[in-house]
Amino acid sequence: MRWSPFKLERYFARWEFAVDHVLCASDCESMAVAELLALEPGAVDRFQALWLGYTESAGAPELREAIAQIYATIAPEDVLVHSGAEEAIFVFMHAALGAGDHIVVHWPCYQSLAEIARGLGCEVTLWKADASRGWALDPDDLPHLLRPNTRVVIVNSPHNPTGYQMPEAHFRAIAALAEQHGCLLFSDEVYRESEYASADRLPAACDLNASAVSLGVMSKTYGLPGLRIGWVATHNAALLQRMAELKDYTTICNAAPSEFLAAVALRHRRTLVDRTVALLRQNLDVLDVFMREHASTFAWQPPIAGPIAFPGLTGHAASVGAEAFCEWLVHETGVLLLPGTVYDVPNHVRIGFGRRDLPEALAKAARALLTSCRVALY
Repeated sequence: MRWSPFKLERYFARWEFAVDHVLCASDCESMAVAELLALEPGAVDRFQALWLGYTESAGAPELREAIAQIYATIAPEDVLVHSGAEEAIFVFMHAALGAGDHIVVHWPCYQSLAEIARGLGCEVTLWKADASRGWALDPDDLPHLLRPNTRVVIVNSPHNPTGYQMPEAHFRAIAALAEQHGCLLFSDEVYRESEYASADRLPAACDLNASAVSLGVMSKTYGLPGLRIGWVATHNAALLQRMAELKDYTTICNAAPSEFLAAVALRHRRTLVDRTVALLRQNLDVLDVFMREHASTFAWQPPIAGPIAFPGLTGHAASVGAEAFCEWLVHETGVLLLPGTVYDVPNHVRIGFGRRDLPEALAKAARALLTSCRVALY
């Protein structure tokens, strides 16, 4: 098994901790441990008394109970906790797929959603979203992409990197079609609950389809990436057992402090969600003004849900290309954007607007763009 370098992660390894503003972050504003513990009376004392031994491989019971509350039909035994969403993706692929199997992947996508399957010897078909249609998928395309050896269909909504949110009718149609064809539906739902209006929230795939798998994580909507806690939820007991067996070869179990803090956070997730959504709405208003003022550089398609957007580049920025433009901007301002080339989508950039420093970062970028228009710096 061999995998190509993870372009997005390699890019962040180079820049993320060397710049002033990560204006392409996929996570939302985080908080200190003390702020999190203050949400629950007695949590400080219980955290300080926490026993630092091994934890249960499937996840602490109180954490699995808290995760189950996110869903309509899921019980704690239907949840398997991992060290972040990436481990969950990795373990799922190894449990569900083998050489010669075929998968269909919503594209553009987080690279591991396709790359791990390729490394396992699978055939990968990209179900391509179209920028000209607002990055929408057409469910009528899916039957033509399925093959007799299709084992998994992968979707992501709210979508990374475009901010697209598919209509519920489309999502239900995809879940039903996957079930009809005997395929596993793997639904990347790490941005679920970050919709700007709760009416736009999709049902979880694991609540629609008996064999579907919903992927969740503490990093995005809840703003706690440092905990490194992710999970899968599914009624597919055989798959969950296989994943549990494979997890014995990866992390075995998670860190006790992380599981404790994640459980506290999820018991108060409405507070965290409200905090995040309020910031997203505020920042999106600021970002929308910026994009309209810089229409000579960016082709703006406002996101429908989540903390990220994927504008195109226009004018001189498009002519130099996304990588050169992002390189110029970070050297000029200390503001980091993510070039769309990490998704194999040229002349787009990912912007993250889930952090509080967005207005300051945009102000620096605006000054640099104004200067560049005058003296052609890039």
